[in-house]
Amino acid sequence: MDTTFSKNLEQSGEYGTVVQLHPPIAILVGLPSAHLHEIVVFETGQIGEIFVLEKEQVQVLIFSSDPLSVGVKATRTNKFLTVPVGEQTLGSAIDPIGNPISQQMPYSASEKENEIDIAPLGLSFRKKITRPFLTGVSLIDMMIPLGKGQKELIIGDRKTGKTSFLLNTIKNQVLQGSVVVYAAIAKNKSDIKKVIEFLKAEKLDKQTVVVATSSYNSPSLIYLTPYSAMTIAEYFRDQGRDVLVVLDDLSTHAKFYREISLMAKRFPGRESYPGDIFYIHARLLERAGNYLINGKETSVTVLPVAELIEGDFTGYVATNLMSMTDGHIYFDSNIYYKGRRPAINISLSVTRVGRQAQSSLVRSINRELTAFLALYDKMGNLSHFGAELTDTVKQILSTGENVYDFFEQSMSTIIPLNIQLVLFAMIWLKMFERVDKYSIASYRDTFIKAFQDKAVEAFFEQIVKAENFNQLLANVAKNKDKLLSICKINSRLNQK
Repeated sequence: MDTTFSKNLEQSGEYGTVVQLHPPIAILVGLPSAHLHEIVVFETGQIGEIFVLEKEQVQVLIFSSDPLSVGVKATRTNKFLTVPVGEQTLGSAIDPIGNPISQQMPYSASEKENEIDIAPLGLSFRKKITRPFLTGVSLIDMMIPLGKGQKELIIGDRKTGKTSFLLNTIKNQVLQGSVVVYAAIAKNKSDIKKVIEFLKAEKLDKQTVVVATSSYNSPSLIYLTPYSAMTIAEYFRDQGRDVLVVLDDLSTHAKFYREISLMAKRFPGRESYPGDIFYIHARLLERAGNYLINGKETSVTVLPVAELIEGDFTGYVATNLMSMTDGHIYFDSNIYYKGRRPAINISLSVTRVGRQAQSSLVRSINRELTAFLALYDKMGNLSHFGAELTDTVKQILSTGENVYDFFEQSMSTIIPLNIQLVLFAMIWLKMFERVDKYSIASYRDTFIKAFQDKAVEAFFEQIVKAENFNQLLANVAKNKDKLLSICKINSRLNQK
């Protein structure tokens, strides 16, 4: 008999007996003083959580994939599920209850543990979102801006570049000093390994924590994954650090919770999901936000992921998540197949609080760009009819092509905001003569390399000191010669 079982049996004086098994649910008779969500220990050494309390019996979620047998005894612990937290977790890859899962990211167990399922902090601790959350992706930072503490849904079909965008964002946030918690929910082991290898290769692992379950794990353990990730993030939030939490993905999480609920014989609703499917995600995402902790502003920004099927926005889980987040970024498969990266549909993406975190300059550029891209799409539709185009229309189409080339960005390319602003202003002033779609990328890469020089960084900082877009254009025009000399590719520039 397991020693932990013996110790807890001696303390509680109660035990229950397994009478039915519907993995991952075990039905026990006994345990008259049990509490909801209390941890129980089986005599075989496995642990579980009380999921349902009934008059004569209790239903227990089993976290292990190892089979139980009818007749096995279990006892109460008078404790709730916890996960190790602390500085030791940085650079580790663990499962939702703190067991290491990868030798590539070693883990020394932390003595401090926090409960996984807690109530979010109230309004007295919350502050308005006013600080920008920069992803390093031009299309997002300029057109669909995010703020620190925001909940922004990443949504789209499979294989449309969502993970690449998330890894880019993780890299940029680590470079800015944030802690990142990546929750891989029921992923293939190969996919988890790729994320870990990326973090190691980019030297990001010392500022990240990976909480992962594979599709081979128990549904009960998979269900815990995002809650454990959020608990770890809240520890670093309480230390005064900004945290990014990536939940990849909540569509899969909902499917496993549906499986658990059906095994528990809960009444199914739409698409067989249980009635509390909205609640389990809402109570999770409400733990994100911008906070004032011990007089210091700190944040937990959450990027949950939802998977669509053939671009169908009307899916039950997708619409639930869209209603409880602060906007969504839509990865469109049609744009992806056209070869544009990132494959984000600007017109169907929404940010509800991100613009209030932008500076007045970036906000004015956002307004100008939004109006221009709408005009560009309109002119593009007219050009398909074969009508003779005026010089004005040709100029709009040429500038629009340059703007979309400017938004074209490969994985692992991080673009500082000041470079984004200056490069866009140069495009707007028609300093670039379009040669091919890669010409803008070559100018951008030259700027990024030059930006490593502190003098160049200070020069860009001086240029972007402007209240609005017109002032920025004037600053760029004034410093045109120096900017062109930095590019070092004057043969492709229009000297007009």
